[in-house]
Amino acid sequence: MNTLSQKVWLITGASSGFGKALAEAVIANGDVAVITARRLDRLQTIAQGHEDQVLPLEVDVTDAAARDTAVADTIARFGRIDVLANVAGRGVAGACEEFSLDQLREQMELNFFAAAELTRAVLPQMRKQGSGNILTVSSIAGLVAMNAAGPYCAAKFAIEGWTESLAIEAKPLGINVTLVEPGAFRTEFAGDVNMRPLQSIAAYRPMVEPFETYLETSAGKQIGDPSKAAQRMLEVVASDQPPVRLMLGRDAYSIWGTTIAKRQEDLESWRAQGEDTAFDDAEFKEIEL
Repeated sequence: MNTLSQKVWLITGASSGFGKALAEAVIANGDVAVITARRLDRLQTIAQGHEDQVLPLEVDVTDAAARDTAVADTIARFGRIDVLANVAGRGVAGACEEFSLDQLREQMELNFFAAAELTRAVLPQMRKQGSGNILTVSSIAGLVAMNAAGPYCAAKFAIEGWTESLAIEAKPLGINVTLVEPGAFRTEFAGDVNMRPLQSIAAYRPMVEPFETYLETSAGKQIGDPSKAAQRMLEVVASDQPPVRLMLGRDAYSIWGTTIAKRQEDLESWRAQGEDTAFDDAEFKEIEL
């Protein structure tokens, strides 16, 4: 049984990458970890020797019943959920037009709907407690559109908007919500696990091939250390003032800095025309956020 000094974590995608690193960090920190993934054998390996504080659950996060069961099992076993870590996800490599509608829906189901719905399943317990932290792993690609990654960017842009709105709504209830936005980290993300399109269109090869080459050549060589990322996430949860956004990696900050400057330049280039769209007698009022 957990003690009041231990936090109870529910972590998705815990069999590899960020999820595994976070699970190991949580265990080493002495907290309770309910770890989920589709590969139960990998989770059992992580839990070995820590059975008193780790509950491995085989969960496909795109399955609504499985999500609800994981939440119910966590509360039944440990009485509460202090931290939800939405980590499960999958990338892509291909041009927007090359992916089928089913593939686009699959990206949205995993990278947006699964995280949003699991969050909604946990919120009633956190509202009851009057406390909690929600960490949702997005990506720098949730802020910056990238060639050959359109479906992934679309899903991550969606979870960014939804989660930031939730952060505003949940803060007065004692619930802190943080988006985690990594750059390139040494996980399986750059390997063969990325979704590939069902068709190939020759016209897009010059735009797609550099990204494919990057994935192939960078696998296992990325600068980011998942263990250090996990420590930053633990620090966010321990903080009295956790950020709404936790960007991870010098590369992510560099890409964002370049992008925001280009975005501002693009907006300003048509600002006069864009602002000149009101009724002549309309009174301007600032939108309050």
